[in-house]
Amino acid sequence: MQKIFKWDEYSDQPYQIKDKNYKKKMRKKEFSSLLKTFLTALVVLPFSLMLIPFVKRKTLDTKNFFTLGVDFQREPQETLKLIDELKVNSLLLRFKLWEMENLKELKNFILACGDKQITLKIIQDRDHIEDLELLKTDLQTIFSTLDGHVDIYEMGTTINRAKWGFFSVDEYNRFFKTAYDLKKDKFPHAMLIGSGVIDFEYHFTAHTLFNFFKYHYDGVSSLLYVDRRGSPENTQLGFNLSDKIAWLSTMVWLSPKTKNRLYITEANYPLSNTAPYAPTSEFECIDLDSYGDFMLRYYLLSFASQQVDFVSWHQLIAPGYGLVDNRKGIKKYPAFQTYKTMLKHLKNAQFLRLDIKRGYYILQCLVDEKLLQIHWSLKKTALKNEDFFEVYSKDDKLIQNGVLNIGSSPLYIYIKDAKL
Repeated sequence: MQKIFKWDEYSDQPYQIKDKNYKKKMRKKEFSSLLKTFLTALVVLPFSLMLIPFVKRKTLDTKNFFTLGVDFQREPQETLKLIDELKVNSLLLRFKLWEMENLKELKNFILACGDKQITLKIIQDRDHIEDLELLKTDLQTIFSTLDGHVDIYEMGTTINRAKWGFFSVDEYNRFFKTAYDLKKDKFPHAMLIGSGVIDFEYHFTAHTLFNFFKYHYDGVSSLLYVDRRGSPENTQLGFNLSDKIAWLSTMVWLSPKTKNRLYITEANYPLSNTAPYAPTSEFECIDLDSYGDFMLRYYLLSFASQQVDFVSWHQLIAPGYGLVDNRKGIKKYPAFQTYKTMLKHLKNAQFLRLDIKRGYYILQCLVDEKLLQIHWSLKKTALKNEDFFEVYSKDDKLIQNGVLNIGSSPLYIYIKDAKL
């Protein structure tokens, strides 16, 4: 990476750019693109917002919906054991373009994963953004080396944050077009997704989906974080997670530049008292119990939307935001069991409906010909544990109490002998 861009090994992201004059100069240089972003959003956002009710839901393949982000260089042998324990089918790996020397190591890890669906997030640096011939050369090496072993390539990430290297959407458009042209010429079967906008900043997304660059996405990726100080049901500018997904999927549906596929390739919450490993300040961090509850509900709401092809929990081993703490050996956070339980009950689920009444949520689905309801509530309440209920906690413990406490932690409730 260029000296002005530095990578934080603790939180797995670049440091903030300290040279304000450099940032100002680059923003000024890309003014025309920033103006196009503003004008595009002015048209696309209100139009797509009005059309939300008309978007049809898809039928999801839940086998790969529950995706897990892993670092192929962090405790690789332990990582493989944990993947096997979780029985997860779909993995997302990250590869840094400035570390091409690690490509063979990446391939060996992918081969060791067996028959998992593999999504590779290719992380950019300023050198590869500025030098598109270098980008083309290195992408050709990556595609050739991993041909037949990677199912989906996510081209670039976090494009609306300067510390990640891009200073405008047009810079990203040129970046993606380089990959797309290479795909067309030499790797027609490669599946390329973009544009990797982070957070609820859909003005950037609009520009990546509506422009005059000659490329086409095989699907749209998003790093759709919600309010990190609260639950996924919380609102931001009046939109909760379900609303944000609906709006984003409408733009995907309207865009002539992409297939109707949407992937949330990164989601998590920062954990309290884990600095410097947490990716945010302590103010945004949450406790371990809330972390498991919020992320489980994030998945449930995304699943209920029937508009997201997969959600990737970022990531398996990361002390500040993951499922496992590796600072002193391997220590599983409670959320590890939450993820494992979610996969056990929902990997083969067929969505039926989601009912919401005064902050009480009931998600209904069909699992191996059995009716499963998942209950949670934003306000603590109680429900009688009926004889025809078979109830499990988010940690897969059988609950036989006469009264069920319904609150932040979703409960899996199988309805015995339900007529379907």
